Order: sequence, then structure tokens, then C-alpha cells
Amino acid sequence: MRIALAADNGTWHRQRLAAALSALGAEPVLFSLADVTVETGRPEPLRVPGFPDGLPDGVLLRTLAGGTFEATTMRLGALHALAAAGTVVWNGPVSIERSVDKAMTSLLLARNRIPSPETFVLSRREAAAALVAREAAPGRPLVLKPLFGSQGEGLHLIERPEQLPPEELVGRVYYLQRYVARRDGAWQDYRVFVCAGRAVAGMIREGDGWITNVHRGGRPRPWRVPGRAAALAEAAAGAVGCGYTGIDLVEDGEGGFLVLEVNSMPAWSGLQQVTAVDIAREVAAGFLAAVRGAHPARRAAAGPA
Repeated sequence: MRIALAADNGTWHRQRLAAALSALGAEPVLFSLADVTVETGRPEPLRVPGFPDGLPDGVLLRTLAGGTFEATTMRLGALHALAAAGTVVWNGPVSIERSVDKAMTSLLLARNRIPSPETFVLSRREAAAALVAREAAPGRPLVLKPLFGSQGEGLHLIERPEQLPPEELVGRVYYLQRYVARRDGAWQDYRVFVCAGRAVAGMIREGDGWITNVHRGGRPRPWRVPGRAAALAEAAAGAVGCGYTGIDLVEDGEGGFLVLEVNSMPAWSGLQQVTAVDIAREVAAGFLAAVRGAHPARRAAAGPA
């Protein structure tokens, strides 16, 4: 199989994924989406570094190379073109677009009746201020999140309308979500890693404040994922369409869980510290199974990967 690995950032994750793919018989070609070009004078106009005679059978995407809005649009377009040509892309461009846009994630969760904190998305500050006046109060805040954001950056607790920033500071979109506090007052939530439709590992994230992301100082702790949490995480991954994903959960106070986030390019160095499951191998195995399933004739000719 002709396998490409896009992992611009994070040496640890890149090395783990490359080693896992190699151990399973696939030698990945490392490349950056920033180096993909379009040349319409060739039989195949999409040019992927390392594949001069065609396109890869599969692309495993760990990171999407950063850049301007135009550059990001082009790179997502390249992923769409790869998928349209029959290349298996994990995670695919549709799932990336759905999960990066928190409003779309919330919409999909709601439409699929997957429990998550009540969420409000508005474009005008006047409307957001009216909402806060109606829905929030001291001790009963809403969480303001960047529409496009990760790793706990840019989060704010909003109790009063005057705490809302100007429209230009939030990209003219106010994404507000009901804050769900634990009854015991602890700052703790959960991450479930889902691969190929199955919850494979999980952890508790414990913090010294209400933001518990490991990137922001949260501490990972072992967690044996209960069946109801696994099922919820698997349903959320399916609703967004991710081949592999990190699902963030919080307790609902009634013995169940709510989905906070669906991450299409999750890091797992913190999770790997507290689980015996080899996360990189799970991702590589699930991805290669999807590629083999999409290219059965080539697999039969070449033998097992």
C-alpha cells in the first residue's frame, strides 16, 4: 500500500505513528500539506510529495499545517480532492471541518440526540448580551469559547452581559455553552479516545482550576471507561464522522455524561502516560484496515500489509 503521513508538528506523535505503521508492514512517506501543489498540465493535477506517479492509497493526518485562511482552505481542498480520487484520508476533510467548527459539532450532536451542555451560537453582541442576561447569573455562568480553538485556549466564564468582549475579538461569533459544575466542586473531566468506531482508552483530567486540559496543566489519571461513557463517545465520533478522535466528557450530575468536545486531531501524550493501550498502534491499525477495505484488489495483488 502507498501510505502517506502528514505530521508537521510534534515529533513525539510523528515518530510513534511512523513506527506503528512500519511495524504493521506499511512504510509511510512523510509529507506536509503545505508542499502539496496543483499542476493542471499533468494527467493527475494534484501533486503529493513522494508520489510522483500517482496518489497515495491512504493519508493519515496528524496535523493540518497552519497558515492563513487561504492556505488552510487550499489544504482542506487538497484533502477533499484526495478523498474524491479514492484515497482514504484519516481524518477526512468533512470530519475536520465539522469538529473544528464548534457550532457545527454542537448542531450535529443535537440532531443525533447526543447529550451535551446546552449551547447558544450568535453573531451579534446585542443578541449575546440579551442571552447572557436571560441564561446566566453570578454562580451560574456560561462558558464563552472560540469557535475555532483547542487545548483550552481562550475560554472565559461569563456571568453578566458586560463581560462579553466586542464582536471583533471573538471573530463576530459568540459560542456560549452552559457551564456544568461537579457536585463535589472538583475540577475534573474525562477524555475518551475512539478509533474506528470503538472506545479504546480513556483518562480522567484533573486540574487546579476549571480548565483541565493537559496542555494547560491538567493532570492525567487512569480511568477504566464505563460502558455508558464509551457508548456516548462512540456515538459522538460517529455523528461527526471521525476515524479517530478524542471525545471530552463531563458528568451530568445524574449518573451519566455530556459531550463537551469532539477533537479531530487529538494529541494523546498525556493519555499514553496512564494507559497500557498503545494509542499510535490503534490509530495505525484502524487506518490501515480502512485502506485495505477501500483497495481490496491491490491488497490481494500485494499480499498483507
